[in-house]
Amino acid sequence: MNSGHQHRVFGRRAQEHILILASGDKVRHMTVRPWMAALAFCFVGVFSIGYLLATSYLVLRDDLIGATMARQARMQHDYEDRIAALRAQVDRITSRQLLDQQVVEDKVDKLMEQQMALTSRHGKLDNLLDRAESSGLTEKDGAPPSPSSPVQSYAPDVKDKRASLTGSGIEAIEKQLASGAPADATPDNSTLAYVPATDTVGDRADRIFSKVTLSLKDVEQDQRSRVEQLTSDAGNAANAIETVLTRFKIPMPETAARKDDDDAVGGPYVEPESNDGFNNSLAALDGALTRLEAVRSTAESLPFRNPAIGKDVTSPFGNRRDPFLGRLALHSGIDFRFSPGERIRPTAPGKVISAGWTGGYGNMVEIDHGNGISTRYGHMSEILVKVGDTVDRNDVIGLAGSTGRSTGTHLHYEVRQDGHAVDPVYFMNAGLKLATYIK
Repeated sequence: MNSGHQHRVFGRRAQEHILILASGDKVRHMTVRPWMAALAFCFVGVFSIGYLLATSYLVLRDDLIGATMARQARMQHDYEDRIAALRAQVDRITSRQLLDQQVVEDKVDKLMEQQMALTSRHGKLDNLLDRAESSGLTEKDGAPPSPSSPVQSYAPDVKDKRASLTGSGIEAIEKQLASGAPADATPDNSTLAYVPATDTVGDRADRIFSKVTLSLKDVEQDQRSRVEQLTSDAGNAANAIETVLTRFKIPMPETAARKDDDDAVGGPYVEPESNDGFNNSLAALDGALTRLEAVRSTAESLPFRNPAIGKDVTSPFGNRRDPFLGRLALHSGIDFRFSPGERIRPTAPGKVISAGWTGGYGNMVEIDHGNGISTRYGHMSEILVKVGDTVDRNDVIGLAGSTGRSTGTHLHYEVRQDGHAVDPVYFMNAGLKLATYIK
């Protein structure tokens, strides 16, 4: 019985749920199947969830919008802060560049001033160097800076005394600064264990300008040493010429006289143009050259040269046996053997004070050289000048002959000082000593 009852229970089919709808006489029924119930349940669940989400969105929308706007505001503030920081950095860089530019411009101005000073000095030197050359002084070149020195890129070669200081050095500086290249060779950063910080314009300018300044100082020192050397040479030459002139009792020119007293001087007091030692050196050189030119001009106006270079001396100055009378007589000059018609030139410039027949001299020309010194040229066959003419050493004053008291064609050369005949050999020997100082 129990087994039959259990069989009926487990074998019984589940009853279907029927939904009956009655409206008046009409009755409708609808069987509710399980899958339809599940579908309805799911639909209600989804709708409930959607409703809850929509309600939550409506409730929390203001908070979400506020959070979004706050986030956007924070992002905007962050961007503005970054922009402000970048602007500040740009301002710092710009300010640094302006400061570097100002520093560079100041240094360039100083270099330009030094360059202009050297150029001005060089202009003053030109005239003095020309005067030194015309006075027979040869410049002794000092050792120029080494060609491998980097300063040669910015300064003219001091080996050339005429080299003018142009803007080439400044242009080289500007190119160096613009290119960012260092003033001298530096090791490749790739070979280092670290990479050094990039040099600023100011740092590069400091290195370059220090080298340029040293270069300009080298040029200035070279100019100063040359001026001092020329001053010393001019003084030594003037002293040598003065020594010879003093031996012949030739008065010194006023411009060559070295006076240390304050006799007959005066004038208003005016501040000196500059206390620059270089200008003082130029003034000293100018004074030395003026003195040298004065004594040199005096020496060149006197008969210190040989009137017959390479000619035989047939009769010296002094007592001799007279060729016509056969007794002792004073020969007041020197006789040189000449060929007939050979040209005769004076031994120094001067003015012709006598030209014509003069007793035993025959055809004779006498030239006044100043300072009480005169020369005579006798026995000429023909005279080519007249009294009052001014002659130079290269002018032909006559032709050799044998006029007057003469035994053959020759030149009688005579030097007279204050009206008295002196041995021309003294003057010619002095001329040998002065050969390096006079033309």
